[in-house]
Amino acid sequence: MAEAAPVAAFGASLWGRGSLAMGQDVGQGPLRCLGRELLGSVGRRLRRLRAHPAGLRTWLFLGGALGLCEAVGLDPSMGLVAAIAGGLPHSSPLPGAALALLLFTSGLWLLLGLILRLGLRLLLGGTGTAVGRAGDPPRLWMALVRMFVGRRPRLRSCQGVLPPLPLPPLPHTVHRAVSSLQALGPGGGRDQVPALAQSFLGGPGPQLQRWLRLRQWALPSYLGDLWDEQVHLGGRDPLPASGNYYLMDLPGPPPTPLQAARAANAVCALLSFRSRVSSGTLPAVLFRGSLPTCSAQYERLFNTTRVPGETCDRLQRGGGAGHVAALRGGRLFLVPVGRGLAPRALQRRFERVLRASGGGAGAGVMTSARRSAWAQVRAVLQSGGPSSAALRALEEAPFVVALDPPPGPPPNGHRDPPSDGDLDAEAKELLLGPCYNRWFDKSLTLIVFSTGRMGLNVEHSWGDPPVVGHLWEYTLATDLELGYEANGDCREGPEEEPGVPPPQHLQWNIPDECLPALGVALDTWQALEADLQVHVATFVPPPELPPPPDGLVQVALQLAVVRERGACLTYEAVPTWLFLEGRAEAARGCGRPLLELAAAMEQTNASRSLRRRLLQGALRDVLARMRAAAAGAGLDRHLHALAAVARQMRLHPPLLEEVLSQPWALAYSPAPRAEPPLLPRPLCPGGAGFAPPHPDAYGVSYAQGRGGSILFHVSCRASSPITDARRFAAQIKAALGELGELLGGGTEE
Repeated sequence: MAEAAPVAAFGASLWGRGSLAMGQDVGQGPLRCLGRELLGSVGRRLRRLRAHPAGLRTWLFLGGALGLCEAVGLDPSMGLVAAIAGGLPHSSPLPGAALALLLFTSGLWLLLGLILRLGLRLLLGGTGTAVGRAGDPPRLWMALVRMFVGRRPRLRSCQGVLPPLPLPPLPHTVHRAVSSLQALGPGGGRDQVPALAQSFLGGPGPQLQRWLRLRQWALPSYLGDLWDEQVHLGGRDPLPASGNYYLMDLPGPPPTPLQAARAANAVCALLSFRSRVSSGTLPAVLFRGSLPTCSAQYERLFNTTRVPGETCDRLQRGGGAGHVAALRGGRLFLVPVGRGLAPRALQRRFERVLRASGGGAGAGVMTSARRSAWAQVRAVLQSGGPSSAALRALEEAPFVVALDPPPGPPPNGHRDPPSDGDLDAEAKELLLGPCYNRWFDKSLTLIVFSTGRMGLNVEHSWGDPPVVGHLWEYTLATDLELGYEANGDCREGPEEEPGVPPPQHLQWNIPDECLPALGVALDTWQALEADLQVHVATFVPPPELPPPPDGLVQVALQLAVVRERGACLTYEAVPTWLFLEGRAEAARGCGRPLLELAAAMEQTNASRSLRRRLLQGALRDVLARMRAAAAGAGLDRHLHALAAVARQMRLHPPLLEEVLSQPWALAYSPAPRAEPPLLPRPLCPGGAGFAPPHPDAYGVSYAQGRGGSILFHVSCRASSPITDARRFAAQIKAALGELGELLGGGTEE
């Protein structure tokens, strides 16, 4: 989703030409960087070893079954329990037979886990082939995976058996990169790309590929820290414009008009999710109900802060703090939650925060500044005093709660589905906010408006939208389950709980030397706020047509941007969570089938049957690109890894610079949803959104709504002479209507 902006910055800033810092890896050599990453991965490897696919319930079942057999005189161990009992010392604290049975059960459980682990490793080794093929994966293979995974696997049960992210062959990647640029037509230096490709394959390309193969063998993922540090954490641009995205509340009126009550229920839901992640009792996410997915990003979901640095940021994990941080008008409050307060007790604490007065705007505005400037100010604030304590409280909290005034009433009230423009002000405030009442460095910021509506602002570097979509849908479903009284108060729990202190107002003591930097940061944010357009439009299909499938929506998005720009590149993020420590791959759009369809749609003499045939070809092309990306056979991540290793070696391959510096005209992504959905039908979240990848591009996220409707969240820069959010939303709706009618209607002879 929002990674399109740092990816674009990485491509435009290769070898220190733009807004991406050179980073700590450049010039150190790939071997030294590989050794550092290898040491950093030891802890993750040990945690995966503890993941047992059989589970504790299987151990209890085996013990109970064997004990029952022993009680009725059966011996399924064929004498092994008796042999173990005979070899035990007489001084053991348990009776010999009981201890022998316990040891035999544990050994059998370990053996079963080893068999399941080996079986799943063999089966999941074919994930890339099975998912990347046209059509559904083989039924027999899916059935075997489902049998080995079990009926109700836990979050980390299969973490130790996931296959590594495949490394595509170098000639295949180079050929696809050349083809993607040749589809754009001649000009812009693209005529030299075939010659640059031959020079790369005969020069530094094979050497860089060998380093990636070594990384694939030594690390859980060959991308590893190359992706995190050089793309996400190496970006120097302000986070609201480059690294954060938002998720929206359910459309329609909020379940309560009380801000404190809605915040309390949502915080209880978030803390419940955190508890289930920590204990490992959260059910595993299974792709298509069978294939296990990587759970590594769930470990960084809470208590994670992006700490600014001069040249490269870093991710910092806090402990299991017993408080959440709340922001109200720029003032910071520490709200203790103990082991988990009841919703009503939390509501009373948030009411105290809302009634508090005094203080003033703090350092939150700096989290919307350029990263190097914020790093300098943070170093001063961290040197001691009240500001140091406030920073520590923020960074140790699992997440931040921002209590905001209303973003403005929707023009047509709270309707579901909403009308075009109803949610524009709310979407823009969820993404940008009042900068003094945000902490953009935090992995999660829960935003609750005084109208009772809420949303989530997410920092992107620690993980990807599917994990946040799971969390957000769990939060919304739990909020509905907890419910509210008729007067809007929370239903659950006592008014107060003894032993938990009241909220504490934390003061900022900002030195005079930092005040100019705060003024510059505020000016930067105000310029961004004035320049960014965010528009939420709703497409409602005609009653005679079915809701458009996802592939048709993607073709409509690409057709809309081609009609406005001509041949161009588009970016769609596709999760690679079927692989160990997989992040997201890019599916490049606007290939030749789409361009042929766009030309036929503009020709008045083109027959309906021709247009429909070209539409089906464009659909096949889009789905093939998505399958390849999901199967780890994508194009862009391989190119980024090659470029990152080249930077470490101080090499400058012209092919990588040419391919990766091409601008994206459109970045789009479906809004994340839980797998399977947790909300009862027909409820659907209101979607998500992010900033455009660069000033002359669009950022679009779309979500299924009530009654087959689709909500499009469109963003662009008002200062660009070639972008307009409302105009492009109208183009998308027109294209989707034309394609839906073409696909749903009959053919013309």
